[in-house]
Amino acid sequence: QYGAAQAIAAGAIEKSCGLLVAVEKTGYTGDPAARESQILPGWSVEKISRMGADGVKLLLYYHPEAPNAAEQEARVAEVGELCQQNAMPFFLEPLSFSLDPDVKKLPSLEKRAVVVETARRLTPFGVDVLKAEFPINIGDEKDEAVWAEACVEVSNVSVCPWIILSAGVTFDEFKRQTAVACRNGASGVLVGRAVWAEAADLTGPARQEFLQPTAVERMRQLTAIIEDFGRPWTDFHPDYDKTVTEEWYKTY
Repeated sequence: QYGAAQAIAAGAIEKSCGLLVAVEKTGYTGDPAARESQILPGWSVEKISRMGADGVKLLLYYHPEAPNAAEQEARVAEVGELCQQNAMPFFLEPLSFSLDPDVKKLPSLEKRAVVVETARRLTPFGVDVLKAEFPINIGDEKDEAVWAEACVEVSNVSVCPWIILSAGVTFDEFKRQTAVACRNGASGVLVGRAVWAEAADLTGPARQEFLQPTAVERMRQLTAIIEDFGRPWTDFHPDYDKTVTEEWYKTY
């Protein structure tokens, strides 16, 4: 609403950089134990494609045992079909939640089960990349061997490449998560606050001074980990061939 088309119109995005645009309305409606995600009214996959973006992202509140799980799954399938029709990569970002309103944060074991089951259920619905929560609450579980086991479980059930979000952890914590995830089947990250959180409290030159050296260096460090250990997306598309023949259009 405030950045996507504006960034394109201003020429602020490097041509070598892809632009991923959300299709959902911020927040959720419905009961806290049956959260409903909605498409932003007046917005669509087709409009995202027409504006010149390179991919579609859907943030979905999801718990496999929620009363409305089937409806949320149908929403994913709908967006997946529209992305295929418009030749747009589909990035799905499911966010777990507790079914008990008195529990604000899923315990680590339950979160692990939910993240794994979410990947198993939702990735077959035309999802190109799963933007997953790290499957362990690292505040509850310190053993990186347990982290690795949980990441392997996600890798075993996801039918598409999966990457991790940062969920507001510190950069050092996220760097550890990235290394463990990529060593155990993840393909990368789609990261926000772990890289730039401090900039939100800065203004003017101070903000730019933080973003240019610090945030950029953080991205370089994450990229190096991903290049060393991340699973290539081509593993999921073994028939991918960069060769373009004169009859390429017949099967496109």
